[in-house]
Amino acid sequence: MNQKDWITKMTENFQKVKIAVLGDLMLDDYIIGKVERISPEAPVPVVNVEEEKFVLGGAANVVNNLSKLGAEVYCLGVIGTGHNSRRLLSAFDEKIHVEGIIRSEERPTIVKKRVLSGNHQLLRLDWEDSSPISKDLEEEVLKQFLDISGKIDAIILSDYNKGVLTKRVSQEIIRICREKNIVVTVDPKPVNIQNYYGASSITPNRKEAYQCAGAAKTYEIERLGMDLRKQYQLETVLITRSEEGMSLYEDEIYTVPTFAKEVYDVTGAGDTVISVFTLAKVAGASWKEAAEIANTAAGLVVGKVGTSTVSIEEIQEEYCRIYG
Repeated sequence: MNQKDWITKMTENFQKVKIAVLGDLMLDDYIIGKVERISPEAPVPVVNVEEEKFVLGGAANVVNNLSKLGAEVYCLGVIGTGHNSRRLLSAFDEKIHVEGIIRSEERPTIVKKRVLSGNHQLLRLDWEDSSPISKDLEEEVLKQFLDISGKIDAIILSDYNKGVLTKRVSQEIIRICREKNIVVTVDPKPVNIQNYYGASSITPNRKEAYQCAGAAKTYEIERLGMDLRKQYQLETVLITRSEEGMSLYEDEIYTVPTFAKEVYDVTGAGDTVISVFTLAKVAGASWKEAAEIANTAAGLVVGKVGTSTVSIEEIQEEYCRIYG
């Protein structure tokens, strides 16, 4: 089978995959306008607002990536009960399963509001509570996961360190996934790396990988991934390395060079990597092949402005350009 037929068949398999995402759901709010004067009230720019748009962020962007690629997606997490929770829920595609999202008066919906003029960010305002969720909410999250655990092929734990992926929640989900042979991949925050012992794979960037290991940057990156894999009993580790591509640590080390034509914005690139990496693996690719497809998708998404997704057609075309 030639590369074109192979990547076509592989990406067609995406729509057969049922995958869950649990993590810190966010709403990105962009206020876009022009600056033509300084305020007479204080030495700050006055933004003449032309547009406001709401985009799924954090774990919700992982959900969006998977849905755009045809997977059947179950979304789990905790949000607030106010108008921002309604905005977030309404931003999901109708085909996404959102019944597992818990609305709680204990916490706000996480919102990142950015004020932009041209391509320049002038200000960011954050609404969040990053303390760990309560034991009652932990129980609810685990119940929602158990309700869907018999339906899914994989789960992605998308950790932005905003309190949902507690040690108890993470370890219990990993334990159940191991029993049921469900793939569990993690985009970890280094401060929580102990929570993900026994997962199938983690996908930190280079800086996060060093922090996960508590190692100095002089530590050889070849040893770094292998040591993380052994220390946390992981099947694989995928470290993204910016302009140096990414390295997959399995029984051997495989480095995928970057093929990005242009880099405009790295926002959300990590979300795209773990989405495509996990989806491709469950769709029938080896971990190495999944890394190559994820690398292809990441090279496309960094060429777009803002938190973006890629299409199956874009992946097919770019993959054939690189590997054909």
